[in-house]
Amino acid sequence: MGAGSWGTTVAKVFADAGNGVSLWARREEVAADVRERHRNEAYLPGLTLPEAITATTDPEAALESAEIVVLGVPSQTLRDNLGTWRPHLPPDATLVSLAKGIEHRTGMRMSQVIAEVAGAEAHRVAVLTGPNLAKEVAGEQPAATVVACENMDRAQLVQAAVAAPYFRPYTNTDVVGCEIAGTSKNVIALAAGIAAGMGFGYNTAATVVTRGLAETTRLALQLGADARTMAGLAGMGDLVATCTSPLSRNRTFGERLGQGESTQQAAEANRGQVAEGVVSSESVLNLATQQGVEMPITQAVVDICHHGASPTDTIRALLGRSRKAE
Repeated sequence: MGAGSWGTTVAKVFADAGNGVSLWARREEVAADVRERHRNEAYLPGLTLPEAITATTDPEAALESAEIVVLGVPSQTLRDNLGTWRPHLPPDATLVSLAKGIEHRTGMRMSQVIAEVAGAEAHRVAVLTGPNLAKEVAGEQPAATVVACENMDRAQLVQAAVAAPYFRPYTNTDVVGCEIAGTSKNVIALAAGIAAGMGFGYNTAATVVTRGLAETTRLALQLGADARTMAGLAGMGDLVATCTSPLSRNRTFGERLGQGESTQQAAEANRGQVAEGVVSSESVLNLATQQGVEMPITQAVVDICHHGASPTDTIRALLGRSRKAE
C-alpha cells in the first residue's frame, strides 16, 4: 500500500521472492505505468518491475485476499490512510509497517498506530527495517533486513515471503527497539549531513554516528527495548547507511542545512519535501523528554530545523557540554 520508491522496491522484493503482489498507488498514472509497462518512472526511473506485480488505485481491489499487507505510506499520513483502508483489510492478514517515525500528535510508534486504527492485536503487526536504501535494493545489490514482530510465527511468515536471492531477512521480536532505532537514525543522519555540509570530515562523522547511537540506545532501553537490537541491522546497520550514503535523503537534506540553507530552501531542492528526520526530530525529543532521557544531538537538530539556530553555534554548544565518562 504505497507506490513511492521504497514501497515499489519492497513490492519488487516480494515478487522476486515468488509472491503475487498487488501494489496500491495514489495516482492512476503511476498505477497504469506499473500495470502496462512494468515501470514506475515517477519514483524508480529505468527499473523494470516483475510481471508478478499488478497495480491499482482501488484499495479494496489491492487488499482482496491479501495474506500480508505492507503499509508503505509516510508516518505522518499513515493514520488517515489506514482509516480509509480498514474496512477492506483481510481479518487475519499480517500488517507490515515500512514507515519510520513517531506520530507527532500522539507520540505513538507506527506499530501502535496500526494496531489502534486497524483494530488489530499487536501480535499481527510487524516492522520491516534495516540498512535498506531503495535504489540499491531495487538494483539487487546484496542487502539484509530485519522483520520484527512480537509473534515469531508471523515474523517467520514475512521472513519467508520476502527472502529474495539478493535480500536476506532476519527475525526479531524487539519491535520497540527496531522502531526507535529506525526513527532516531533519520534525526542523527540530519546531524551527520549538517556536519558534512560544514566541511567536517570522518572523525566528526564517526563521533556523530557513535554518540547518536548512544542517545538512541538510552531512549530505546528506557522504553523496554533489548540493547542487542541497537548493535544489529536495525540499530547500527541502519544508522551507518543513513548517515553515510549520498542516497539518504536525510543526510543530503542535512548537508544543505550545514551549507547555510534554510529548512524551506532545502525542502525546495528535495522535490518540495521536508526530510523525515525534520518531522521526526520534535516527536523523538518530546518522547525523550517525557521519559527523562537526554538526547543532545536530537536537541541540536530540533534547534537548527525548528528554532533557526546556527549550525556553528550549535556545534560549539555540543562540544562545550560538561565532560563525563563514555
